[in-house]
Amino acid sequence: MSSATLTGACPECETGLTVPPVVQGETLSCPECLLTLRVEDIADGRLTLEMVEVQLRDWGQ
Repeated sequence: MSSATLTGACPECETGLTVPPVVQGETLSCPECLLTLRVEDIADGRLTLEMVEVQLRDWGQ
């Protein structure tokens, strides 16, 4: 039976993350470096996280 939390590490700053159950494709923020991360895979309670490239819009201001 799986535990109530999942663990992973930020690919940028390597901060260990413990999160409530999430699904593949969901995004979350690293509490340390504030990057947006996407859940690529979940195996045995361990998350594989990838950095999401955030495009900042140029509103012409």
